[in-house]
Amino acid sequence: MLSDIEIARASKLKPIAEIAAKLGIPADHLVPHGKHIAKIEHDFIRSVKDRPRGKLVLVTAITPTPAGEGKTTTTVGLGDALNRIGRKAAICLREPSLGPCFGVKGGAAGGGYSQVVPMEEINLHFTGDFHAITSAHNLLSAMIDNHIYWGNEPKLDGRRMTWRRVLDMNDRMLRNQINGLGGNGNGFPKEDGFDITVASEVMAVFCLAKDLHDLEARLSRIVIGETEKKEFITAEAVAAPGAMAVLLKDALQPNLVQTLEGSPAFVHGGPFANIAHGCNSVIATETALHLADIVVTEAGFGADLGAEKFMDIKCRKTGLAPDAVAIVATIRALKMHGGVAKEDLGKENVAALKAGFANLQRHIENVSKFGVEAVVGINRFGSDTDAEIDMLLTLCNDIGVEAVLCTHFAEGGKGAEGLARKIAGILDRPRRTPFKVLYPDDMPLHQKVETIAREIYRAGGVEFDAKVHKRLSDFEAKGFGHLPICVAKTQSSFSADPNKKGAPSGHILPVREARLSAGAEFIVVICGDIMTMPGLPKVPAANHIRLDADGQIVGLS
Repeated sequence: MLSDIEIARASKLKPIAEIAAKLGIPADHLVPHGKHIAKIEHDFIRSVKDRPRGKLVLVTAITPTPAGEGKTTTTVGLGDALNRIGRKAAICLREPSLGPCFGVKGGAAGGGYSQVVPMEEINLHFTGDFHAITSAHNLLSAMIDNHIYWGNEPKLDGRRMTWRRVLDMNDRMLRNQINGLGGNGNGFPKEDGFDITVASEVMAVFCLAKDLHDLEARLSRIVIGETEKKEFITAEAVAAPGAMAVLLKDALQPNLVQTLEGSPAFVHGGPFANIAHGCNSVIATETALHLADIVVTEAGFGADLGAEKFMDIKCRKTGLAPDAVAIVATIRALKMHGGVAKEDLGKENVAALKAGFANLQRHIENVSKFGVEAVVGINRFGSDTDAEIDMLLTLCNDIGVEAVLCTHFAEGGKGAEGLARKIAGILDRPRRTPFKVLYPDDMPLHQKVETIAREIYRAGGVEFDAKVHKRLSDFEAKGFGHLPICVAKTQSSFSADPNKKGAPSGHILPVREARLSAGAEFIVVICGDIMTMPGLPKVPAANHIRLDADGQIVGLS
């Protein structure tokens, strides 16, 4: 059996101008990065913004497990399948982060015969967007410290600055540190730390900005600290937004690539869903919607994190609304939610599948709360038995949701045609229920957190640290009470405990910190032990990634 990288290398890619032509993008509006990758110029994006929007399909999933779900693979397979059945479809994905790529999760270009390519470039440095975001974020960090060092006006107190630094790598040693040691010439000693680039507010701003003007305006609103009187200080105080926007100007142009079957794919932006809002860039999604009849996009991790934030943050702020949702599930993962150990997942266990189905059922129920019709895509593994497949199809039918067996990993778009037809059927008929967000803008912030915990996580309550409750009240007093909530918590459970599989309920959601992202326009609440700078596992994927004798990459997945 060929590996993902071997399949990708064996494919014959089309020139990127040929892919762009499928969407009506002229070659002279492309900024090529080699033969098979290009950015789309801002001028062209502006020229199509008044065109009608196509239909938007969101791909989400059950709670992730080490058994694998294949959300990106399904997104690619569904996009290819829609094109195979005669629809004009495009795909919108996030860019992979180097941290997970060299850590435990691997790349994010899909898998098997449902991949976006060139896989190696996409999973590594790609077009340099993440480097630009890292540089813009750290430029602001440097300008804050330089402003304080020279005593510039307005006077800032280094002890009250909250802006950290970022790096696109899992490095636990950088979470907390002391900077500025070595005497006056090296600045001033202070506590500091790093987050991973995908958790940066600059990343969130980048992905939510509608254009260059909106980008700079959002950068200007980023809060970097407070005065002694508890007044917020923004990036504007150190005159950083202009230079930050310059670093991000080219990066904000969406990246166009292709699938193995030649479907157009926009891969742009990359916030995590467990610590950020988990959606690809607004500018890529909007552009695709003006160029294609159907756009298939994904939101990170399970529907409790990615889909909720897609609806409550991205859709709320842009006026977008998904017309259909595909919820990806695997029998292996559902058995794991039903109590089966990873090493035993290859054995038939219908009872465990029935027990683990509670996880899928809850995600289906949660998606319906937004007024969007869902279809379950069963991403088939070779170890799935007929009895298990029949049971899962029956369980879905019993709760009134359609489910489709998909084999796109092995067969590409052909293996997802059944799912494509079900989705197309939803898109072709009038919407049954109007789209709605989970809570209104004017609801108090602590009640917004409680609503997400109760309605999506099925928590019995929320335990706010005393300083968090005060912090949320302060945000409201300063005019930020209308912002939506971005929950940072483990992706491995509905609860804040990653070991609680299945569909736990009645648990308490512990909120230990609240951060204002005024530029991105949401409030981050950090729950449980989630870290905004992950660490590498005991045996990271980097141990097995190398160059062979011919200079080709080995071990990248």
